Amino acid sequence: MKEILGFHLNGCPYCHNAFRAIEELQAENPAYKNIKINWVEDQDAHELFKTHPYEYYPNLWFGTDKQYEAQPGESYDQTKAYIKAVFDKALA
Repeated sequence: MKEILGFHLNGCPYCHNAFRAIEELQAENPAYKNIKINWVEDQDAHELFKTHPYEYYPNLWFGTDKQYEAQPGESYDQTKAYIKAVFDKALA
């Protein structure tokens, strides 16, 4: 199982959607609860930004391989579907 590195920004509405989606996905599939996500708040990401460049929040990585980055205008359902795809890859 792959660990996920995630970047978020406090107060970000897309991050709020992502956290909500993660809770729902874990309730729907208990196997997702075993996936470790190491969250880093943007203000604490100084050195990591050199190897994990991004423009939008939230974003999820396997190592230095970006798996997901929210986009402006993204709906909650889109966010949930993208995160589900990352979780499925993490379990594979």
